[in-house]
Amino acid sequence: MPATTKIPPIRKTIRVAVPAKRAFEVFTVQMHRWWPPAHSILKAPRAAITVEPRVGGRWYERATDGSECTWGKVVSWNPPDGIVLTWQLTAEFAYDPEFVTEVEIRFTPDGTNATRVDLEHRHLERYGEKAEAIRPMLDSPEGWGSCLTNFAAAAEAAS
Repeated sequence: MPATTKIPPIRKTIRVAVPAKRAFEVFTVQMHRWWPPAHSILKAPRAAITVEPRVGGRWYERATDGSECTWGKVVSWNPPDGIVLTWQLTAEFAYDPEFVTEVEIRFTPDGTNATRVDLEHRHLERYGEKAEAIRPMLDSPEGWGSCLTNFAAAAEAAS
């Protein structure tokens, strides 16, 4: 498929029973607590996931043996309203500094002590001929769905 064919972004929304500031913190600072262990691309067990808290910061995972794998970079850091990250993992889930899709997460207050979290993973057409296969995988309950479900549980348990 040509890279010019538009693939719809993945959009997910979840409501968490914590204020936006706390939701942002759990999403960014405590990602290692909720990111599914099966979603690691390291060869050794994962020790941490880090989102460096600044524009240009790295988004990466580190294994217990000290090895690291970059997933992307911080494009926008706007606590507690939102964050935009590059997702630089290919269809084979290998880091490629030349490959870029984006993940935007918005945190919107939703009543007292609750937050609506909107996730959009866009520019999926950049996967080229693999876009139509990778999109359903990322959009599945085991993809971004499980990430957000785990995130919500961690955010509410941390409050």
